[in-house]
Amino acid sequence: MMRFSLVSFLLIFLGTLIISCQAAAAATSPRNLAFVRTRGSHFVLHGSPFLFNGFNSYWMMHVAADPNQRYKVSEVFREASAAGLSVCRTWAFSDGGDLPLQISPGTYEERVFQGLDFVVSEARKYGIRLILSLVNNYNDFGGRPQYAKWGRNAGAQINTDDDFYTHPLLKDYYKNHIKRVVTRFNTISRTFYKDDPTIMAWELMNEPRCQADYSGRTVNGWVEEMARFVKSLDRKHLLEIGMEGFYGDTMPQRKQVNPGYQVGTDFISNNLITDIDFATIHAYPDIWLSGKSENEQMGFMERWMANHWNDARTVLKKPLVIAEFGKSSKDAGFSLNERDLYMGNVYRDIYRFARTGGTMSGSLVWQLMAQGMDEYNDGYDIVLSQSPSTAGIMSRQSHAMNALSHLFSTHNINNNNNGPHAHVNGVMVTRGHHHHRHASTNAKHGHGRGHHQRKSNIGHLHGKNINP
Repeated sequence: MMRFSLVSFLLIFLGTLIISCQAAAAATSPRNLAFVRTRGSHFVLHGSPFLFNGFNSYWMMHVAADPNQRYKVSEVFREASAAGLSVCRTWAFSDGGDLPLQISPGTYEERVFQGLDFVVSEARKYGIRLILSLVNNYNDFGGRPQYAKWGRNAGAQINTDDDFYTHPLLKDYYKNHIKRVVTRFNTISRTFYKDDPTIMAWELMNEPRCQADYSGRTVNGWVEEMARFVKSLDRKHLLEIGMEGFYGDTMPQRKQVNPGYQVGTDFISNNLITDIDFATIHAYPDIWLSGKSENEQMGFMERWMANHWNDARTVLKKPLVIAEFGKSSKDAGFSLNERDLYMGNVYRDIYRFARTGGTMSGSLVWQLMAQGMDEYNDGYDIVLSQSPSTAGIMSRQSHAMNALSHLFSTHNINNNNNGPHAHVNGVMVTRGHHHHRHASTNAKHGHGRGHHQRKSNIGHLHGKNINP
């Protein structure tokens, strides 16, 4: 009887995995794309739960602006699709500076826009959905500082970059950009962006921060206004803010979860806004807790994910996505094995939370690149064809999340139920408990501050700055 039960379980699980892979293939077929929706704290696709594994590649539009370089975009999509990755987050902005999308307020470079057209159409070809970010918090690719500069050049009284959130002229500039992107007609697919299910969601800003008001209220007012504006143009696509996950004044007790400081956002109140469809967090314990041990950083990562998952499930009642995480090769003592262990641990935690109803809906590693892109490297780059062990870990997570999606669909699992047994990255995850193995640690292993130089060294390229 014991043998029969074990064999039966394995046959059921393998059968479910095969069916889920077939369903995932059908769902991502270019001819069978549908809009991703939300239902409570879940994503749904074709009416069924949708869980995913994905990636960031911020550079795609910039590179695709040169038709001779577009093969790099195709290469990343092809390798990502082969690994089962189904969502990509990338920039739909480049304000002023070199190779701008928006040359000046309301004036656009068509060649760069056609680069974005290619990214969207190529993503559709490989069955990958996109999250398109509309502006940067930092001065990389222009961002809030460029909008403030444009305002000053127009004669407006702009005191700081934080006026981006409150000054009528700067808000009008940004609304115009939203409208130009959302209503863009793709010159390749011959489809308006707002009608294209290849796009999963719009993102208001990459990592909004506000030094003028640490409570989160200033950002909250801006999010309410901009979210309402996006939805007035497009109610087919999902919308998220682009937040890192820092807590503010709404739940003061949660501030102790922050890594020692606030940034002017409030994870709770900002994401409770009706027009925001799902919540995001970013996680860089190697930077936020630089100098701490590997074990301390992993402990923070687990608490960071657990608290946000719990709040998304019980307070926000919206899906949660780990929209950025990674491991930098600029860290002292970095090795591929260390990165694989770290990613494996993070993926196991994501799966553990996801199986409890699906609120933890997916993750996006920072970041995938093609070969020969050293000028865009920021230390976090992963080239799948050159990192077979990392590619294997990512592929197993993709298939585990796909299988979980199908199990949720076939077994009608909801937020109050735990999922069935499954293997993820070599770990048996069972109902009611979780076998978790930390990465090996070394108390003397202190993380360097090499990626604090990302902005000063290559900030004009990578568009990221995650310093405190």
